[in-house]
Amino acid sequence: MSIEDRAKAAAKNVEGKAQEALGNVTGDPEDKAEGKAKQAESEVRHGIEDVKDNVKKNID
Repeated sequence: MSIEDRAKAAAKNVEGKAQEALGNVTGDPEDKAEGKAKQAESEVRHGIEDVKDNVKKNID
């Protein structure tokens, strides 16, 4: 996995946490939900990249 892909996934996670926190402060359930969705997307991206790393490791 490229460092760039991991950085993008980490940035998406931070963005999601910030949006969820904003939703908590403002009481906006839509912001909370979108923030949680971004965090979930980040977890999926990390998982995909972990699988890629394992496949590459096994091939090498």
